[in-house]
Amino acid sequence: MPPLSALWTPRQKLPHHPGMDESLTTIGFDADDTLWQSEQFYRLTEDRFAGLLAGHGDGPDISARLLAAERRNLALYGFGVKGFTLSMIETALELTQNAAPGALMRQILDIGREMLAHPVETLPGVLPTLEALAPRFRLVLVTKGDLFDQERKLAASGLGELFDAVEIVSDKTQAVYERVFSRHGDGPARAMMVGNSLKSDILPAIAAGSTGVFIPHDLTWVHEHAEAPETDPRFFRLERFADLLGLVDDLA
Repeated sequence: MPPLSALWTPRQKLPHHPGMDESLTTIGFDADDTLWQSEQFYRLTEDRFAGLLAGHGDGPDISARLLAAERRNLALYGFGVKGFTLSMIETALELTQNAAPGALMRQILDIGREMLAHPVETLPGVLPTLEALAPRFRLVLVTKGDLFDQERKLAASGLGELFDAVEIVSDKTQAVYERVFSRHGDGPARAMMVGNSLKSDILPAIAAGSTGVFIPHDLTWVHEHAEAPETDPRFFRLERFADLLGLVDDLA
């Protein structure tokens, strides 16, 4: 039988949560594809990029080469649009054997710049849920990526005033969650992390001693895929962001 944590549904009362020494006081939230749309803009840009290089390979091969470049460059450029744009340029040079014309480089820079100006679309249920939680808990935004871009999206989302703290980090690790939840809360054991990435939002937060709440998104970058810790009592999966209110009440 699957563990209780994997089967939580609204209005289901849970037994005392064994992962918490004391009551929940702090809730961390991922940003991209948890609070607002993000990956869809990468997918659309990737399709445009493949179209620009159509004479040098088919779509799947171009996408595979781009993904390989992104993974190689993460340690140098980090996460975000700027690193993605540089990876597109590197892939274009590889595919054209360093003969990519300046006009093509300009087009790639232009579509990268467009990504940095795309509108911010909050996901269903986010605003009313955060508004309901903000008076009761410390809310902390924990996101990785380019500093300027993440600050822009937070400002454009209209959600900024609901957070007690914002942490824009180069990566999300156990040590990062230990530091963030100790700095802005009462330690990891009294904190919950909510996000759409098992690899970045859930697994390292649970390793730090927090509760991890996984809310899948239809589009999640393949680099963020990981196995769900279904047997861990601190792991919960929700289908809708709005269901977070019921889960929090049941764990309290």
